[in-house]
Amino acid sequence: MKIMNAYGTPRIVASFSERVVVPGEPFSLMCAAKGAPPPTITWTLDDEPVARDLSRVRASQYTLSDGSTVSHVNVSSPQIRDGGVYRCAARNSAGSAEYQARINVRGPPRIRPMKNITAVAGRNTFINCRVIGYPYYSINWYKEGLLLPDNHRQVVYENGTLKLSDVQKGMDEGAYVCSVLIQPQLFITQTVYVTVKVPPLIQPFDFPPTSIGKLMYIACVVSSGDMPIRITWRKDGQEIVPSSGITIDTKEFMSSLQISKVSLKHNGNYTCIASNDAATVSTERQLTVTVPPRFVVQPNNQDGIYGKAGILNCSVDGYPPPKVMWKHAKGTLAGIGNPQQYHPVPLTGRIQIMNNGSLLIRHVLEEDRGFYLCQASNGVGSDISKSMVLTVKIPAMITSHPNTTMAKKGHVKELNCTARGEWPIIIRWERGDTVIDPDRNPRYSITTSPNEKTDEVLSTLKLKPAEREDSVFFSCHAINSYGEGRGLIQLTVQEPPDPPELEVREVKDRSMNLRWTQRFDGNSVITSYDIEYKNKTDSWELKHATRNISPTNNQANIVDLHPASVYSIRMYSYNAIGKSEASKELTISTEEAQPDGPPMDVILQPVTSQSIRVTWKAPRKELQNGVIRGYQIGYRENGPGSNGQYSIVEMKATGDSEVYTLDNLKKFAQYGVVVQAFNRAGTGPSSSEINATTLEDVPSQPPQNVRAISVTSDEAVITWAEPPRMTLHGVLKGYRVVFWAVFPDGEWGEMQNITTTKEQVELRGLEKFTNYSIQVLAYTQAGDGVRSNVLYIQTREDYPGPPAGIKAVPSSASSVVVSWLPPHKPNGIIRKYTIYCSSPGSGQPLPSEYEANPELLFYRITHLNHRQQYLIWAAAVTTAGRGNFSDKVTVEPAAKAPAKILSFGGTVTTPWMKEVRLPCSSVGEPTPTIKWTKDSEDTAIPVSLDGQRLILANGTLVLRSVKAEDSGYYTCTATNTLGFDTIIVNLLVQVPPDQPRLTVSTTSTSSITLAWIPGDNGGSSIRGFVLQYSVDNTEEWKDVFISSSERSFKLDNLRCGTWYKVKLAAKNSVGAGRISEIIEAKTHGREPQFNKDQPVFTHINSSHARLNLQGWASGGCPISAVTLEFRPKGTWTWQSVRTNATTDVFLAELREATWYELKMKACNSAGCGNQSSQFATLDYDGSTIPPIKSPLEKNDDVKKLFSIGCPVILVTLGVALLFIIRKKRKEKRLKRLRDAKSLAEMLISKNNRSFDTPVKGPPQGPRLHIDIPRVQLLIEDKEGIKQIGEDKATIPVTDTEFNQTGNPQSFCTGVSVHHPALIQNTGPLIDMSDIRPGTNPVSRKSVKSAHSIRNRYSSQWTLTKCQASTPARTLTSDWRTVGSQHGITVTESDSYSASLSQDTDKGRNSMVSTESASSTYEELARAYEHAKLEEHLQHAKFEITECFISDSSSDQMTTGTNDNADSMTSMSTPSEPGICRFTASPPKPQDYDRGKNVAVPIPHRAKSDYCNLPLYMKSDPFFRKQSEHHDPCPVVPPREASIRGLAQRAYHTQGRHVTMDSAKQQALTMGHSGLSNLTSSGASSGGATGGCGGGSGSGGASSSSSSSTLPQRTLTMPGSSASVAQSAAAAAAATAAAAAGASSSSGGCGAVGATGGTPGGVSSSSSKMGGSRDSLLESSSSGLGRLQKQRDGGAGAYSKSYTLV
Repeated sequence: MKIMNAYGTPRIVASFSERVVVPGEPFSLMCAAKGAPPPTITWTLDDEPVARDLSRVRASQYTLSDGSTVSHVNVSSPQIRDGGVYRCAARNSAGSAEYQARINVRGPPRIRPMKNITAVAGRNTFINCRVIGYPYYSINWYKEGLLLPDNHRQVVYENGTLKLSDVQKGMDEGAYVCSVLIQPQLFITQTVYVTVKVPPLIQPFDFPPTSIGKLMYIACVVSSGDMPIRITWRKDGQEIVPSSGITIDTKEFMSSLQISKVSLKHNGNYTCIASNDAATVSTERQLTVTVPPRFVVQPNNQDGIYGKAGILNCSVDGYPPPKVMWKHAKGTLAGIGNPQQYHPVPLTGRIQIMNNGSLLIRHVLEEDRGFYLCQASNGVGSDISKSMVLTVKIPAMITSHPNTTMAKKGHVKELNCTARGEWPIIIRWERGDTVIDPDRNPRYSITTSPNEKTDEVLSTLKLKPAEREDSVFFSCHAINSYGEGRGLIQLTVQEPPDPPELEVREVKDRSMNLRWTQRFDGNSVITSYDIEYKNKTDSWELKHATRNISPTNNQANIVDLHPASVYSIRMYSYNAIGKSEASKELTISTEEAQPDGPPMDVILQPVTSQSIRVTWKAPRKELQNGVIRGYQIGYRENGPGSNGQYSIVEMKATGDSEVYTLDNLKKFAQYGVVVQAFNRAGTGPSSSEINATTLEDVPSQPPQNVRAISVTSDEAVITWAEPPRMTLHGVLKGYRVVFWAVFPDGEWGEMQNITTTKEQVELRGLEKFTNYSIQVLAYTQAGDGVRSNVLYIQTREDYPGPPAGIKAVPSSASSVVVSWLPPHKPNGIIRKYTIYCSSPGSGQPLPSEYEANPELLFYRITHLNHRQQYLIWAAAVTTAGRGNFSDKVTVEPAAKAPAKILSFGGTVTTPWMKEVRLPCSSVGEPTPTIKWTKDSEDTAIPVSLDGQRLILANGTLVLRSVKAEDSGYYTCTATNTLGFDTIIVNLLVQVPPDQPRLTVSTTSTSSITLAWIPGDNGGSSIRGFVLQYSVDNTEEWKDVFISSSERSFKLDNLRCGTWYKVKLAAKNSVGAGRISEIIEAKTHGREPQFNKDQPVFTHINSSHARLNLQGWASGGCPISAVTLEFRPKGTWTWQSVRTNATTDVFLAELREATWYELKMKACNSAGCGNQSSQFATLDYDGSTIPPIKSPLEKNDDVKKLFSIGCPVILVTLGVALLFIIRKKRKEKRLKRLRDAKSLAEMLISKNNRSFDTPVKGPPQGPRLHIDIPRVQLLIEDKEGIKQIGEDKATIPVTDTEFNQTGNPQSFCTGVSVHHPALIQNTGPLIDMSDIRPGTNPVSRKSVKSAHSIRNRYSSQWTLTKCQASTPARTLTSDWRTVGSQHGITVTESDSYSASLSQDTDKGRNSMVSTESASSTYEELARAYEHAKLEEHLQHAKFEITECFISDSSSDQMTTGTNDNADSMTSMSTPSEPGICRFTASPPKPQDYDRGKNVAVPIPHRAKSDYCNLPLYMKSDPFFRKQSEHHDPCPVVPPREASIRGLAQRAYHTQGRHVTMDSAKQQALTMGHSGLSNLTSSGASSGGATGGCGGGSGSGGASSSSSSSTLPQRTLTMPGSSASVAQSAAAAAAATAAAAAGASSSSGGCGAVGATGGTPGGVSSSSSKMGGSRDSLLESSSSGLGRLQKQRDGGAGAYSKSYTLV
């Protein structure tokens, strides 16, 4: 292995070892090397590159992160030829390294072919015998049959390598045989021939010395070596060119070099090189040419300047280089130089000979003048020399001056300066860098006098007198032609010192640390200091002093000061000259000290079970040691198990007397309380501990181990154990057992309770065989505690009660059928029924008994005698025995039996959305027919059969997915030729409960107390309430489950100062009801605010500022964090400090005398408050600094003008823009009002003439002025309500035919005003989210601006008034109608209602928002106007009687109902939320002839009618469709077209009060079905629609087209038929129903009329729709004719309603 160790050369760091492998066995060789740069590794096998056979042999190489190069050789399927010596060689630019090892591959050995070798005589040669295959025994070498080695120059190595040292041509040349013993007596051999070559040998030669111009010949002879031999010459390593003057002549073994004329360029090294096939050799010799010395630059006479450097030039050359020597002789040009007087110049650091021979004198002195001789020699020829003269010139110089001198301030001082040099000499004085001119500054004078004896000049500067500013360096300058000299004089003017600069380093309560700096000591050492201080209010005559303070000190402590006092401090300094003035007076306030006295008169008063009020007075004034900032109240529980540690709360001081309430204490526990006062310095001593006990509270846990045992069928025993003592929170007064029955239908019985002091109670008088829920609670003086978990128990069985009913009917001549009802009180499980039958005249003493299956409630008794009477009765049997007998009924078998019903009537209760079966089993001969009807008002309507209703073969009526509107009285009638029988079933459908009315009772910083009034229970008792609440700006709702008996709840642990949303829903056996309106409430508290009366800073010095965080008012919520940001004024980077402290905070490391900007932000749970300020640190002397002006503030006036002008301009533009917008809105609003006015005039005009009279001229009716003084109760803060879109004044109304008889019994007019709310990003006109029941809606825009994500409302206001012409059913006391039996109606007062409907997510798919809406004020104004115009209340006075703003819709209104009475009852309830009523006093009754002009709708319209429609009505798709069938319309301006269209399509109205004559019964109808956003009609068969006119009224029912409509809250007054019966009302009701059915779910009905009529059959009617949309009404004589023909028929009603969209 060969490794080169030079720096950076490679080195092998990892390698492989010798090994033996089997053919086909893969092996891998690794070699790693390091070097700089990283080396490259190559591989050889037996000195041949490794052959890369990709199928067998692969080599790879990579570099590691540490710079190592790693190479691998992988042989996948080795063969014998892959064995041998592997060598890895690492090479880089710095060198190489190698490593080798043998890899033996098993197999027959053989020798690799060897090439013949040429060896060089005299050198070493290696002959390798490469054997492959393994194993073998040995390797031997032979020459000429002799085993080698045979001499000392031959060596044979174990690996078979033969080494020949110092090879000789005759002896070592020849054939060599390698012999390998592979088996005993078996050899393999191979021969290699070695040829020896002899290298050339050059005879020594040399160049003789020569000089310029001589001849030169030299020969290079090779004395031995194999021919041919090649000989060449080189000079200085380069080839010799022919132009160099050198000739070369070469022969067979000799070469000569000839120079005809030697010159200096021939100097150099010459090399003779001889080479042949064996080697190359060379010999190098030097040729030197000598030259005698000569001058290049000769010396000349020259001047030298004293003190400056001088060079005496003398430059020579020659070869060898000449040696120069300088000599010096005294004398000048006036004398004669004598060469014998020359002496060698001593070479020192000042005098040196330069490389070119010149003499360098670094600093010329006067003794350097004289003769100088330059002499040169190099041994070639004779020496040369040359002399010159050096003259020394003296420059001006200062010879005498004082370095330093002292002067006293105010005294005369002289400064002297002496100079010499070549004349003339000028003297100049300077003070610092300024030339002194006595003419300009008379305080200085200069005098100069020459001294001829010494050739010197004396100059004097006089200061008259010396001042402080003269303590500088003065310089005296002497100037002549050869230079300038300067002398520095430091003058020190001494005086008494300046006063020290005093600053306060630290201030404590009773001491302070002062530090001072002595700025100017008067140029005299400070000897001592004096400090004087006094109380700020005292004079300096009462001062305290500290004298003779060591000058080595720069700080001192003043002790024994009084806390919180103000002191004045000054200081003096002394030196040898005198005493300084007094320093600047500092005013220092000492810190506060901890109070030395406790608070006084501490009193404890328990307030609640968890709070104690603590009152006390401040410590005595002399012990407060500063301003009392607050108090720490420590309290601890003194009961068993307490740890004895005090809990600490803090409060700020408010005065001399303080009060604090400790909250969240344990109930009925004794607490010890101490109070400590604190100021800025800390906390003082605490008061003596005083004990108090919190008040009693209710137990927090129920009694334990509650158990119930049923003793008898009506008695149970309840036992329990006392609750844990720690949970009683008071003195246990007793226990209360609460229990209620749970009936099989899921209903709950009345809740009862028993109070006892024992731990056991007997419950007597329970219902038999009934499930009971039982809870037990403990109570204290404070009230009832927590109830235990509900425990269920069932009383035991007992004798059953009698069957609730029994029927017996004949079924044949010998049999009867008996049916019965189960007992009201089964008192157990009915096992069977026993039926008894006896015949009074038969003579049998005992009745016959029959047993019936308990599942069947009927039994057929056969084998009876025809026409014999029988008594039949029944009894139920339980496990306890037979119960009481039922009533006895008499029956007689008959062959022909009239129809009888076996089933029983009564009340059936069921949850909604379930299937209900109402049985109606009948018997009779012939077989009876079954008919089911449902009562509606005073009529019975046949039950329509559809997918939801069907009648089975046995007469059972099946109702699927029952709803609330399915409730009512159902009549089953069985009829045959011999008679009929009926039963009435009252179906009660239980629905989820109605929404509760939720209000907020009280609020605190951490709680909200809620109260509510439950709504309708839906027919099932309320099981409980679910209260949901969330933070206002989130939708993360939390649920709280509340008992059904509770009517209030307190939400605790709420965030202070935070708005919360709350909603409530009730639950009954059906499920959860509608959620109440979402109300919002805020806990007490607000964000922190900084008290303007409090200082922002309490202390500021040059590097620190103390902030007064006590200036922050918490707003009622504890401050959680305070963030401070400050920066030097004029900089950009803010430094931030965050702290939880509430007292003081230090700002440290401030810049001295710098203005700062400060921003503070204090946060609590309610929000964050901000405070900005500026402050300046003090100067180093404690003085304040003036306000600074930054460069940016130079144009302050312009900036101020700009800052003032821009807002003014923006405000002006904003006001102008707002004015324009308001003006445009006003114009639009006025336009809409003008349209409404035109409609009103048209209505009055049409009402004052016959319906067939053409419209001519303006309306003849009276012009009315509408005054609504109090309507703003509904729209407070109207200006802040956002206008949503634009209004449209379209008036779509129903267009149908009257085709049914009836008499007008009631007259209703309604005006509905719809508006959408909360569509996308807009808010409602009235934000219902912030309204509590019983209050007026107020837009809370200061709290929230976006409501769209919180509620979804689509609201409408409806004004409705109804009157009855006959005595009407009184629904509530608010609707008063007095009827007359003589056909004359006297109405005391009428009521209008305005209701706001709320669209919730549950079942509200029937309402669609309109496109746009106006403000509520405007809508109500229109509603009033139309209502008053149509009713002719010219002299009516309107006033608001009551107003409840809330969601007033319900599930029943949502799904629709036929029960108009129910709808009106719920709508007229005074406490119903969302209703405002307007009561009007009636005008004088009008002439009944007014009623002759009745508007009758017809289904057709003239072609030109479309052209006269207003533009906004033409935009409706229906009218656009109609226009395709009409002639083109004439061009009419939109406004004119609108007025013309309204005028030509006006509606006839009738007088509000009509006097009826029995002889002249006049049909009075009036109405339009008000629908908004009409859609395609959809017909469906069935019963009732919603609370609108979609249902069938009494007197007739429309069965053609009906569908559910918008649940609009419209109030109607139904009337019953009396002496007056008119004709057209029933037709009007049918028309209204058809119109409502044609409308989509987006519509809404303005009013519903439904009054009585004649019972009996009702003829079917069909309503014909004008296309798929309602069209405008028109007067028609044919319609009136039909109306007059039918006036003697049944009663009816027609409702009229306008809907403004």
